[in-house]
Amino acid sequence: MTLAPEQLESIHVEIPKRLTWRSFPYWLAAIVGFILIMAIAILVGEEYGEAFSFIIQGLGITLYATGLAFLISMAIGLVAAIARMSDNTFARNVATTYIEFIRGVPMLVLLVTFGLVIVPEVLDLAGLNRRVIDLTHRGIIGLSAVYGAFLAEVFRAGIESIPKGQSEAARSLGMTKGQNLRRIVIPQAIRNILPALGNDFIALLKDSALLSILAIREMTQMTKLYTGSSFRFNEGYLVLTFVYLTLTLVLSLILQWYGRRVGTASEAR
Repeated sequence: MTLAPEQLESIHVEIPKRLTWRSFPYWLAAIVGFILIMAIAILVGEEYGEAFSFIIQGLGITLYATGLAFLISMAIGLVAAIARMSDNTFARNVATTYIEFIRGVPMLVLLVTFGLVIVPEVLDLAGLNRRVIDLTHRGIIGLSAVYGAFLAEVFRAGIESIPKGQSEAARSLGMTKGQNLRRIVIPQAIRNILPALGNDFIALLKDSALLSILAIREMTQMTKLYTGSSFRFNEGYLVLTFVYLTLTLVLSLILQWYGRRVGTASEAR
């Protein structure tokens, strides 16, 4: 069958790039190699298997704390970003004070302060028993407050990336500022910052290990308990490294896949 010239021009064949020794992802091979070695050690070695069985009991709390803290911090960050960009002087200064204060104090200090000082004091002022909020949720509140400040800047950058012409067009159609934010600006901004949000989610997953300072039984605290009773520090902390590395690698690969997909979709449009 003979194709017409215009048909030939419409055919695009994507030729895969040649994999050379310079472009080979050695970093990925090294990480995967470590994960495979550790997986075999856990399956075959009695000591590593015992350490894994004990430490993995904290995985549920780690994932729960990460997921809940990220959802709360997204809500806080969005409100803080809108307030910081507001024309209202009071709202803008309150949001700026919150963001700069949080970013100026080490996260470990903030988690201890929220868990042992701020939350208990607020409960006392409200006339509630301090046990109403346990240490796990106090730690989640601390993580949410910290990452809310970080995500506020991410949201602000996303909102500012939307052309002002779209807001002007929305106002010309009779939309209020709130309707413009809800229907036009925020949906587009979230789509633009999804890769950044994914990176912050991974960072939050890793920082959830700091909850161990409050004796919350996530994976790092479980590792401390295991090594403290068995004195098998090699097995305990290598297994902990294996679990965190596996989680973050999987999430990173998903983010890279999503980024390529979004980029391809954008080019198609």
